[in-house]
Amino acid sequence: MENSSDIDARIHPYRIDIAQEELDDLRDRLARTRWGGGIPGAGWSRGVPTDYLKGLAAYWADGFDWRRAEAELNEFPQFTTEIDGQNVHFLHVRSQNPAAVPLLLVHDWPCSFVQFVDVIGPLARDFHVVVTSTPGTGFSGPLGEAGWNTGRIAGAFVELMERLGYGSYGVQGTGGGAWIVAEMGRRAPDRVIGVHVNGLITFPSGDPAEFEGLTDSEQERLARLEEFQQDKMGFNAIQSTRPQTLAHGLHDSPVGQLAWIAEKFKEWTDPSAELPEDAVGLDRLLTNISVYWFSGTAGSSANLYYEAGHDASAWAPKPRGTVPTGVAVALGTDVAIRRFAERDHHVTHWTELERGGNFLALEQPEAFVADVRAFFATLSA
Repeated sequence: MENSSDIDARIHPYRIDIAQEELDDLRDRLARTRWGGGIPGAGWSRGVPTDYLKGLAAYWADGFDWRRAEAELNEFPQFTTEIDGQNVHFLHVRSQNPAAVPLLLVHDWPCSFVQFVDVIGPLARDFHVVVTSTPGTGFSGPLGEAGWNTGRIAGAFVELMERLGYGSYGVQGTGGGAWIVAEMGRRAPDRVIGVHVNGLITFPSGDPAEFEGLTDSEQERLARLEEFQQDKMGFNAIQSTRPQTLAHGLHDSPVGQLAWIAEKFKEWTDPSAELPEDAVGLDRLLTNISVYWFSGTAGSSANLYYEAGHDASAWAPKPRGTVPTGVAVALGTDVAIRRFAERDHHVTHWTELERGGNFLALEQPEAFVADVRAFFATLSA
């Protein structure tokens, strides 16, 4: 590990401290919600059921303890720095292990750095852990200008690790975060020693030969990707085309923000979980949603989808990644197919997990930590 005892003057300590007036305002808005009806018997097929959402909102108002959650988050050393004109918030937990490897963790939407709170301690036994808030999300937001696409975010995170004094390091990303860390590997292959991902999305190229000999499990994942594109892409269509229109409603209505995020936790977590909180815990779910609410980043996080959807370079052919890549696949939710992943990445480690979903670090923290350790151990070996 590089010596970084001299703190970069551009890095500033940060502590979460939400004003009591904002807590009171949230509770007042929740109490004054104008509830709509629903189609009897529809369940979750048309979106978040009203009765479920009423109960979740009631707990957010009168059961959930933000101050307790805030204190827990503040136990981690937090910092901010400005990169390319944008505020970037991150956690930085140094290991006591002299052989520790620096490791950057990048969350997915609609999660936040809260996604990793249960794995930071275990990982810090082997890694110097850096957890980012993606520009435009949580305390790295709102966005100051347009143009924050995947490549720009990857470049900012490469710069962040340089400011922290790390000349070589590993990266880990979930879902959309996987796209960012893979791009970091392409941009800085001399610095990124390994890329670990979960929730990876792989697409067929259109070559019929790619479909020959797929296993039953892979066929199931391919069908899941098709079903997702046909029935579960509404959020993407809105956020990648008219994010500002959506932002007005989510920024003004906590119940709107609550429903928008809770739906994704229902659909993207282990299917054996009946409700989102069964997969990640009620307080963890509301801590994450509260970060979006108090930071006012519903709109700027949605704009990240607009940037991706209007970035020609994002969909242009890219050279195959050269950095060793480890992939963790949750068999109940993921769509990653190994031959597609190997076409685009230098896959050296592949794990298929019976339990968990997209938010693996929250759902199955022990399995997440074990697989990250196992992957990076292969590199050191």
